[in-house]
Amino acid sequence: MKKRKLEVVVISDVHLGSLNCHADELNTYLHSIEPKKLILNGDILDVGQFNKRYFPKSHMKVIRKIMALSTKGTQVFFITGNRDEVLRKLSGTSMGNIHIVDKLVLQLDGKKAWFFHGDVFDNPFLNINWLAKLGSLGYQLLFSFNKFTNYIYYKSGKKRPTLSLTSKENAITTYINDFEEFSVKMAVRKHYDYVVCGHLHHPKKERYKIRDSHCTYLNSGDWVKNLTSLEYNFKRWKIYRYQHDKLSPFLWTWNCGKWICKNFLNS
Repeated sequence: MKKRKLEVVVISDVHLGSLNCHADELNTYLHSIEPKKLILNGDILDVGQFNKRYFPKSHMKVIRKIMALSTKGTQVFFITGNRDEVLRKLSGTSMGNIHIVDKLVLQLDGKKAWFFHGDVFDNPFLNINWLAKLGSLGYQLLFSFNKFTNYIYYKSGKKRPTLSLTSKENAITTYINDFEEFSVKMAVRKHYDYVVCGHLHHPKKERYKIRDSHCTYLNSGDWVKNLTSLEYNFKRWKIYRYQHDKLSPFLWTWNCGKWICKNFLNS
């Protein structure tokens, strides 16, 4: 399969080393693209859940694929997050095409994009560190329980129920709204056209207008529940959804004697 060439790809909240990580799907996605820049926007490693007895080959393959992309010319920017904050001690370090940073600013077709994970905004609203830890533990328990009940229903031949795993997000809905509003206001103040975050596990693309200024808020989601990334190509951003878009969100079609890019999928 021919790989899709992209200007920028942003992934975040992969949580390698945890039970919830969809490493196989991420590997498939990474093998389908050829980005000029790959931005790992925090929480790629889940150091809080890291256990030397649990780090499957599929998780290691993600790391190897990222390194392989860098050796082939892709500029990889590893932006530190709260789950892999131990790497903040290495901020400013570069190893070939791999760069470890706390935040990043890029010029994209004459517009400025501001990238950061987002945990820096936790404290201004409320101290949710304890809630995040509790939510992570609860998520692990729900995930394990869901697999067990699905197995029981499969063996009994009954239709399995849908178990919601979004309790953590529902518990901090107000925080999410405040986070988006505050990040956009900060971006406008700094004269950025895009503000690109992770952290919330909530993929989103929305254009805001604050007074006479416009700013587009983007969140890359996660590879735990949503399996999403952000792709920048042809001077626009798209939310890539693995379960919906599969491997071809940008398609080419012949029209009026020339090839043009046409996107048949949802943003």
